[in-house]
Amino acid sequence: MRKLIYALLLFLPWPLRRLGLVSLLGFRIDASARIGLAWILPTTLEMGPGSRIGHLTMCKGLATLRLGSHASIGRGNWITGFPLGGARHFLAEPDRRPELLVSDHAAITNRHIIDCTNRVTIGEFTTFAGFCSQILTHSIDLATSRQGSAPVTIGSHCFVGTGSILLAGSVLPDHSVLGAASLLNKAYSTSYRLYGGVPATEISVLDANLAYFQRRTGFVD
Repeated sequence: MRKLIYALLLFLPWPLRRLGLVSLLGFRIDASARIGLAWILPTTLEMGPGSRIGHLTMCKGLATLRLGSHASIGRGNWITGFPLGGARHFLAEPDRRPELLVSDHAAITNRHIIDCTNRVTIGEFTTFAGFCSQILTHSIDLATSRQGSAPVTIGSHCFVGTGSILLAGSVLPDHSVLGAASLLNKAYSTSYRLYGGVPATEISVLDANLAYFQRRTGFVD
């Protein structure tokens, strides 16, 4: 029924579509937020003031999609998760939450693939940049021959370069950069670092006074 309601609302002018999404599906969408021509159907959707989701983005299978104030998800992204309940997969993980949490002034640009089988968190003023990066929160545990998952966390004031891959359990600390075409497969904790390579390792120290780290608005000229 929810899919049918969303489909019937999809091509309405945005003010009417927003009204329907709020009243019929229970979504919490600020009056200044906006969704383009996109399929966005988590169980719970929260969009803060000035937040945006671009055209042709797909979001399904998530318990929660939350965008903070002035957060944005661009065009053509594919965001999926394995829903809670009713299946044999992930029964050993009762705390698993299929959700995407995008903090204030953070941005996911265009044409990325994000697996939210477990929680993906993107900190404030962070840019998930470029094109065709991937976040994968689940895989097969060969030792147990069982599906397993773990959250992925990207800190605040981070920059993720184009064509990167972030695997389950990985952490990019606050005020860090992940170089283009890198593979992040572990949890790092040291801020103000450039990480890069396959697999990603610490490459250099970053100046804490870089203007990117001092931003008070997410938009970059």
